[in-house]
Amino acid sequence: MKRSIFASAAISAALAALSVSVPPALAEEATAAAATGTQTSTPEQLARGRYLVTVAGCNDCHTPWHQGPNGPEPDMSRMLSGHPENVELAAPPAPSGPWIVAAMATNTAWSGPWGVSFTANLTPDPETGLGRWTQRNFTETIRTGRHLGRGRPVLPPMPIPMYKNFTDSDLEAIFAYLQSIPPVRNQVPEPLPPGASAAVASARP
Repeated sequence: MKRSIFASAAISAALAALSVSVPPALAEEATAAAATGTQTSTPEQLARGRYLVTVAGCNDCHTPWHQGPNGPEPDMSRMLSGHPENVELAAPPAPSGPWIVAAMATNTAWSGPWGVSFTANLTPDPETGLGRWTQRNFTETIRTGRHLGRGRPVLPPMPIPMYKNFTDSDLEAIFAYLQSIPPVRNQVPEPLPPGASAAVASARP
């Protein structure tokens, strides 16, 4: 009996040592959200979500890029807000030879055989982002590769074939983290079909 108790204590200590380190800011976000009843995420889940969003490269496309001191980099003041609504686009260059894809300098607009796609606003803004989405909406979008799980296809460069392998707990952590970041009001244009002119894609409110 004593051996079992000591073994259980050792396992518990080992698990505690392997637990995710929670930054104070995320702990404060979870505490504030719980106090207001807006969500029930734990600091550990938010930390896991932030980690997954970071290593999955979400900022590579969903955060507009600008010129930093060392060259192009994501503009984290507009973190995960998608393609800027106030950017006017000319028609994309015509494909030539093996080069069939073109990307805007912000890395938020892409042209290819599918037409022109614009990266989505992932912040919790209720009008232009994911503020009114549910966990089910988010999970079904990733699992099916369709907007809200039943709408239009989610277009390249979104790596749906890879992301659909996230576990349910991964997607829950990602969604919880996305709901915790600052909302940014930014109306991303709808995608354009092949042959359409991107010059009409500016979407001002």
